Amino acid sequence: MNRDDERIIEGMRRQAILNADALTEARRLGWKAGFGTEPAMSAIGTSQPLAGFLTTSTQVDSGSRVKISGWGMPLIESEVAVRVDKELGPGTTAEKALGAIGAVAAAIELVDLGPIESLEEVLAGNIFHRHVLLGEFTELAEDELEDVRITVTANHEMAGPSNPRELIGDLPAVVAALADQADLVGDLIRPGDIVITGAAVPPAPVSTGDRYRAELNGGSSVSVELV
Repeated sequence: MNRDDERIIEGMRRQAILNADALTEARRLGWKAGFGTEPAMSAIGTSQPLAGFLTTSTQVDSGSRVKISGWGMPLIESEVAVRVDKELGPGTTAEKALGAIGAVAAAIELVDLGPIESLEEVLAGNIFHRHVLLGEFTELAEDELEDVRITVTANHEMAGPSNPRELIGDLPAVVAALADQADLVGDLIRPGDIVITGAAVPPAPVSTGDRYRAELNGGSSVSVELV
């Protein structure tokens, strides 16, 4: 379990300081999952996705133009965001997490990938997070979550629909893993928190001038132009 890994314990402690600093001028949004694919977990020696935080300090509106010039290795991740309507803490099961998820939305995360040799440093820097864009949330029943699919359009070329579980596994299990790790910094997944669950399709390198759109089969969509 990630919560037993000393690298993660110390990295989360340092990440909490960064989060507290961000919250002096921003509002809490929720959590983000990172490095949640099997190859990614193998590369960093973990068994669960990593946990990062989200605040309004890095949120930009769908359709925005986002400046990436000067970034070292900008990547775009098209994701499924979930809204959690019930408190989730340590020991949360995937079944309990499923029952707490009330709505979904298309999401885009922009990251500036750096070295991954030190897992503590990766966590302390909030897993390379730079920006998050969220589509409109749509309500759904528990038995509808497994039917969620995502379609990505990159520079007018559409791919999908894709099943996010093929890359990051069961979405409630991702949420449960983050709830377990939030406890390392004395926190919880709180009612109303948004969780972006990780790259639902493989992350893509991006350049200035690129345009991306991600859409869920329930109608939620989000777009960005990179400058």
